[in-house]
Amino acid sequence: MTAADDRAKAFRPPWQAADIAQQAVAAGAIDPTGQVRAACLALPEVTERLSHGAPTWFVRGKSAFVTLWAQGHHDDDFPHLCCAGLPGAQQELIASAPGRFFRPPYVGGRGWIGVRLDHDVDWAEIAELCQDAYRAVAPARLVALLKS
Repeated sequence: MTAADDRAKAFRPPWQAADIAQQAVAAGAIDPTGQVRAACLALPEVTERLSHGAPTWFVRGKSAFVTLWAQGHHDDDFPHLCCAGLPGAQQELIASAPGRFFRPPYVGGRGWIGVRLDHDVDWAEIAELCQDAYRAVAPARLVALLKS
């Protein structure tokens, strides 16, 4: 086999790569809940409980800032995360990578960001998005704890 044959064999069109990633999440090979849980529970005064049947993380048990739809939700039939957005972040992210970010139903009008988890996921980026979501919702005193 030549190097070109190896590259051709390794190449998957984006729609096939997405199917493989979605199957891996569905089969439990990738645990998005554990990844998101670790990122969110590392933040001050965060709790987790189900909301509308999905794992959701709250500041002080009241204000939701991240919801994980590991099996999809409504017309968004793919694993994704919905998180609160800082002002202007939703438009900026969707414009920069419309295949990864989207405006989720119901909460999108309030600036929340939908993040697809059925492609190659950068978990460090997801952790940053969770921190930004926390900053968008948490009181200033708790946000200040992140800086120290």
